[in-house]
Amino acid sequence: MTTPTRPARYPASRWLTLGVLLLASVYFLAPVWWLLVASTKTSSGLFSGNGFWFGDFALLDNLRDVFTRQGGIYWQWLGNSAVYAVGGAGVSTLISAMAGYALAKYRFRGRELTFNAVLAAVLVPQPLLAVPLYLMFSQLHLVNSFWAVLLPSMVSPFGVYLARIHAAAAVPDELIEAGRIDGAGEFRIFATIALRVMSPALVTIFLFQFVSIWTNYLLPVLMLADDHLQPVTVGVVGWQAQRAIGPGAPPLNVVVTAAMVSAIPLVVLFLSLQRFWRAGLTAGSVK
Repeated sequence: MTTPTRPARYPASRWLTLGVLLLASVYFLAPVWWLLVASTKTSSGLFSGNGFWFGDFALLDNLRDVFTRQGGIYWQWLGNSAVYAVGGAGVSTLISAMAGYALAKYRFRGRELTFNAVLAAVLVPQPLLAVPLYLMFSQLHLVNSFWAVLLPSMVSPFGVYLARIHAAAAVPDELIEAGRIDGAGEFRIFATIALRVMSPALVTIFLFQFVSIWTNYLLPVLMLADDHLQPVTVGVVGWQAQRAIGPGAPPLNVVVTAAMVSAIPLVVLFLSLQRFWRAGLTAGSVK
């Protein structure tokens, strides 16, 4: 005769973990929910009623005001952000792939020193480099140009680190030797074999760098004085700053709606590439 088994009880540590995760989820998702709700309200509706629930629906009017204000300059800000983010992240991913592959698969003098320098660069906060970059680009007459934002965005020490770890774990030396025996050159082996094997990590590098460039504020606001060269982050903050000037400034609901629209490309990118970057995050964990 068998006795019925009792349902397993969760230990206190698991309930504590679930509670902490729940609080963290609320902490991170509450501002996103507020932004979504606030973008549907009128300017007066933002200061009346429940801030976390819908009121008078004015989303279409807000969007129309966002995209037509100042001659539709918001479209140009979005285009500038796309150029900076896609161009910088694409070149940065390629450079990281080449550097990481070389550090993982070639033995040369100073390899470990170079890799340690990359690790040290990962620990350097990016804002510390803004002023030195401005002084250097001033000497090169690149300030207030696309290159002032694009060039610094093309280098990612964390991307090099992640590419090196993934190449060492995922690209077998036997596969490289087989390519050499078949007569393939080193660049062809890298382009046709290594890049395909490293694709999950490269998607992750592209995603992280894209988000970093898209949300960057300090470097563009320091480098760019022309409104038509600024990315959307600087433009939206500029609209917010105009509210202190007086009449003619964008109302708060327009600023909030502009901020909400600027976050949509990031959400779409995360959702469309999630199966790749999840695999890239575990790159090198098992060898």
